[in-house]
Amino acid sequence: MAENTQVVEEEGTSTDTGTTGSGGTAGKSGKGQGRLKKKTKRVVSDIIVHVYASFNNTLITVTDVKGNTLSWATAGGCGFRGSRKSTPFAGQVAAAKAVQKAHEMYGAEYAEVRIYGPGPGRDASVRAVRDFVQITAIYDVTGIPFNGCRAPKERRV
Repeated sequence: MAENTQVVEEEGTSTDTGTTGSGGTAGKSGKGQGRLKKKTKRVVSDIIVHVYASFNNTLITVTDVKGNTLSWATAGGCGFRGSRKSTPFAGQVAAAKAVQKAHEMYGAEYAEVRIYGPGPGRDASVRAVRDFVQITAIYDVTGIPFNGCRAPKERRV
């Protein structure tokens, strides 16, 4: 659980105080010119990659260890439509997009993968995660009913 915050200092944008062609002043008012703005950047080294693989689509959600969503992607959102959306390659592209965004924006290094569902994008999405971060654990959290739903009553003919 290595999560910390870095403070990044950025220079404020100073604008010209000269006049423009329309006769007004360009830019902001005189307040805050030349000051430094402090922008905090969240650094999350440990992430959890949730893979929901259905028969029609693959959804990838990247969260921190507390469960806050960092990034997400779907096979449909990556441009796959129809029957191509339910392929392993579509799941691979979606996982790569979501994990790459989390890696670039938050500096993610280690991932725990949780797979849910019976779809074809299960294994391919795990392989795509491996390209960007180190995988520490893989869990299959597909729900299995203990007793299931009540069976329908017998047909009377």
